[in-house]
Amino acid sequence: MAKILILFAHPAFEKSRVHSQLLAAIRGMQGVTLHDLYEVYPDMGIDVRHEQSLLLQHDIILFQHPLYWYSAPALIKQWQDLVLEHGWAYGHTGTALRGKIAGSVVTAGAQETAYGREGWHHYSVSEFLLPFRQTALLCNMQYLEPFVIYGTHRLTYSSIAEQAVSYKQMLEQLRDGQLKIQ
Repeated sequence: MAKILILFAHPAFEKSRVHSQLLAAIRGMQGVTLHDLYEVYPDMGIDVRHEQSLLLQHDIILFQHPLYWYSAPALIKQWQDLVLEHGWAYGHTGTALRGKIAGSVVTAGAQETAYGREGWHHYSVSEFLLPFRQTALLCNMQYLEPFVIYGTHRLTYSSIAEQAVSYKQMLEQLRDGQLKIQ
């Protein structure tokens, strides 16, 4: 059984209908560590050694966040800038993350049709997350296709509950080695 670390970042979590249900669905899940970056680091003062230790203890690292301005919330970028050090995570001697799996779990306010060449945003969510893919590759990690929930502004409570079940199932499959990784 693989160990999953979810690096969760939502600067306005108290307003989130979707992420609150996603987290409720997975709390206490065996093999899954939920790490709320804004809760732990409200001043963005990241404890690099602690974060690196967490990474070493897990096989799969997922960044979970809303898609803000075509990217992640600022704390995730701060985390990456500080924690993924040259010589530790990448570079000639940076092999700490080699062979691990990385991925993204994101929510987007717009419908799926808004993301793509013909859509309002002109690019897919996968294209907006390209820095995450390249970071994983630089750190010699495998990259999962993102788990995306679209149209969050218009989702009903029951639709959100269905998405939460799908999310939990995806994590179970990932943890148990049943999800194909490309």
